[in-house]
Amino acid sequence: MDAAKDAGQPNPAAETPEAVAAEHQPAPNAPQFTREEDLHAYHQMLLIRRFEEKAGQLYGMGLIGGFCHLYIGQEAVVIGMQMASVDGDQVITGYRDHGHMLACGMDPKGVMAELTGRRGGYSRGKGGSMHMFSREKQFFGGHGIVGAQVSLGTGLGFADAYRKNGKVSLTYMGDGAANQGQVYESFNMAQLWKLPVVYVIENNRYAMGTSVARASAQTDFSRRGISFGIPGEQVDGMDVRTVREAAGRAIAHARTGEGPYILEMQTYRYRGHSMSDPAKYRTKDEVSKMRDEHDPIEMVRKRLIELHGVAEAELKATDAKVRETVNDAAEFATHDPEPDPSELWTDILLE
Repeated sequence: MDAAKDAGQPNPAAETPEAVAAEHQPAPNAPQFTREEDLHAYHQMLLIRRFEEKAGQLYGMGLIGGFCHLYIGQEAVVIGMQMASVDGDQVITGYRDHGHMLACGMDPKGVMAELTGRRGGYSRGKGGSMHMFSREKQFFGGHGIVGAQVSLGTGLGFADAYRKNGKVSLTYMGDGAANQGQVYESFNMAQLWKLPVVYVIENNRYAMGTSVARASAQTDFSRRGISFGIPGEQVDGMDVRTVREAAGRAIAHARTGEGPYILEMQTYRYRGHSMSDPAKYRTKDEVSKMRDEHDPIEMVRKRLIELHGVAEAELKATDAKVRETVNDAAEFATHDPEPDPSELWTDILLE
């Protein structure tokens, strides 16, 4: 079978848009957030959404080059995880990483400037979208090789166990990366040594253009650690409340010396795999139906209005403030100088 040609065809396993949306089952008894928690989640997820929309706009204008993978639709996963973590816990992920950086508290200006290849970027303009790092915020990348970050995240957990510092490594991967061989080597080592690692599998239904059903013999990713004795659970990754609740259990398990834990976050990306992907393998109706019925930000917005009595004007003010932050980041990222050619050797050769 021509894999490239096949990846561009509609997915027969996806059936109809209605079936895809119905397949995503919200948790029946989701825990409630306080007003302050919902406001925090709304602001943080909205920051990621508006940032990614602006990044897509700059990419279309030719101001961002190379690969660019947007996180739109998946915001509840990383925000829920961060709400359950503590300062010092490490985060490492693959190439769909902008949202994770912002959730860790990295400066939007520095992130956007790296996307445009400017001197003020987190990698001084040399890393681009997929390769950023902040020791201060305990963010360890941003990795362009599928699944490569999983063994590194396991190594972070090893360092935590060795130092007995009480920290946990939050190691993210996609459903496609979950089929990589090094993932299972990492699972074995993490369970053998009871390393404090939470493996977060962001199942957004498609590995590039290939649906989970066509690429994975075991589509329940939470069970991938059974042979090693690693517990896991499936989570509604579109609801920040269920994410935080599950994250709390998983992180507590890892932090108390019980070893690794697997969380399969059932989520959905609204955009293509990358900015160069027209996403012809799914219908527009499928995306629209998922967005209409399961959007993580709209879910919180409705709760704020209906449950917490927050005025629409206050939410609009929050959106305006977020847009201002993102516009300031874009302004900085398009006017900051490009790196000096001498930077080519920085961090490459040791004098």
